[in-house]
Amino acid sequence: MVLFDLGGVLIDFGGVGPMGTLAGIDDDAEVWRRWLSCRWVRAFERGECSVEDFSTGVVADWALPVDPDAFASAFASWLGDTLPGAERLVADVRRRARVGCLSNTNALHWQGGARWPFLSELDHRFLSFELGLVKPDLELFHRAAELAGAPPGRVLFLDDNQINGDGARAAGFRAEVGRGPDEARRALESAAVLP
Repeated sequence: MVLFDLGGVLIDFGGVGPMGTLAGIDDDAEVWRRWLSCRWVRAFERGECSVEDFSTGVVADWALPVDPDAFASAFASWLGDTLPGAERLVADVRRRARVGCLSNTNALHWQGGARWPFLSELDHRFLSFELGLVKPDLELFHRAAELAGAPPGRVLFLDDNQINGDGARAAGFRAEVGRGPDEARRALESAAVLP
């Protein structure tokens, strides 16, 4: 089974750059570290708080120079269209293995998901806000394997973020970093999932 992260692997995600700019941080790794550990991000992506609570909390915790409404509006635009090659990659993998997504996301971003045609090709959709769990926490990986009926060692997880890959490996998954469809394809070829 192959599980893809969505943003940064199959879908254009511009959030790390704009968030770094807003916060005055020019180190992407540091922005990711803070983003993935932010209590408001984690609560929102677990489906535990409203957009208003999330945006107010992030603006306060990160000391952002914008009001919560402006941040919420900007945040809504960070998830874009399908990256070139993503649809073909998912179709190619589906011919050889079960395929799904495992993504930290939220109801606000997921509302726009209908514009991503490859979603109909997925056997499984494991979404943090629906499961109440987030990456890189081990519980999310364990729950996804359980729901898919797949032994963790038979799951290859592709994410654009090393922190999430490390979490997947700690849960017993095989995991590779795949930033965009081309890098993900190379990782799948190296793992002998694709020829």
